[in-house]
Amino acid sequence: MSRVFRLAFIAAILLPFTGCFFRSHRLEQRISTANLREAAKDQLVEFINKQAGQIKTLNATVNISPAVGGSKKGEVTEDTDVPGYVLVRKPGMLRMIGLVPVVRNRMFDMVSDGINFSLSVPPKNKFIVGRNDVIHPSHSSLENLRPQAIMDALLLGEIDALNEIAVLENTTEPVLEAKSKKQVEEPDYTLDVISKNGNDWNLSRKIIFSRQDLLPNRQIIYDKNGNVATDARYDKYNNLNGINFPTKITITRPQEEYDIILDVTKARFNEPLKDEQFQLAQPPGSQLVRLDLPETERMEIPQPQRPKKNEKKGSSSHGTGAHGVDDSSSSPNQTEDHAP
Repeated sequence: MSRVFRLAFIAAILLPFTGCFFRSHRLEQRISTANLREAAKDQLVEFINKQAGQIKTLNATVNISPAVGGSKKGEVTEDTDVPGYVLVRKPGMLRMIGLVPVVRNRMFDMVSDGINFSLSVPPKNKFIVGRNDVIHPSHSSLENLRPQAIMDALLLGEIDALNEIAVLENTTEPVLEAKSKKQVEEPDYTLDVISKNGNDWNLSRKIIFSRQDLLPNRQIIYDKNGNVATDARYDKYNNLNGINFPTKITITRPQEEYDIILDVTKARFNEPLKDEQFQLAQPPGSQLVRLDLPETERMEIPQPQRPKKNEKKGSSSHGTGAHGVDDSSSSPNQTEDHAP
């Protein structure tokens, strides 16, 4: 039997069975059909730098939604939303105040000069001080909260052409399609920002732009070891006094396992903010906690009590803090029930 005849014979035998071995089916389309815009790397960098240059100060009224916990703790605890205020004055000044709902007493008050911070927690009668960098991590997630992490997520920083390099990636992200209500992959742009660190270069952050509107919808900030330090998401952009600003900002700190959602209800930009609005005195009678020390060495030192009304002026106690700030007001502008 010739070779050609043998091959023809085998093919004739197997032909009826090929349907058992090969089947075809239609793959469901999982790519977004939204109208996408295009931009070059220089355009995206210009947007970031222009926005960063436009905003010198921020005075915002917000609702704060904190959550603590994750895989390390085995559970997540979501706290009640609280109203509050956020003040920012570049380059490093930040103040955040949270109020008890309804009664609007202060739940917490935090200030930072970019290097050190102070946090007053009246319900626990504690006054916490420390550095913005976490030198001695605490077992408490909220005690590892630092104002600088909030500020870095709140306002996207400028890309420094002298010390940073931006690289453009064409990436995709899963989104929920409006029509089909199904999850699809949508192309986006990612700016990888690489920073100079001595003689080395490190990935410092990624800024992801939606191609539907070419606005940043996410920023991932890395620590010096290449781990994700902050994952911030930006939603519900609104034109506020000529600046396109996100009114919902979700800040996730995976290493400390806490999330903070800021819903911005009011925002004013570039109004003068005084030094006094970033000063916070230790309330009399509160306990001082030093987070710049190891947990085993932290001392809780009571502050002298306020003088009673019938005490004489010559008493050694004083009714105001070191900066003369009145603790009774709910906003850093000393006005009750109004935005600062």
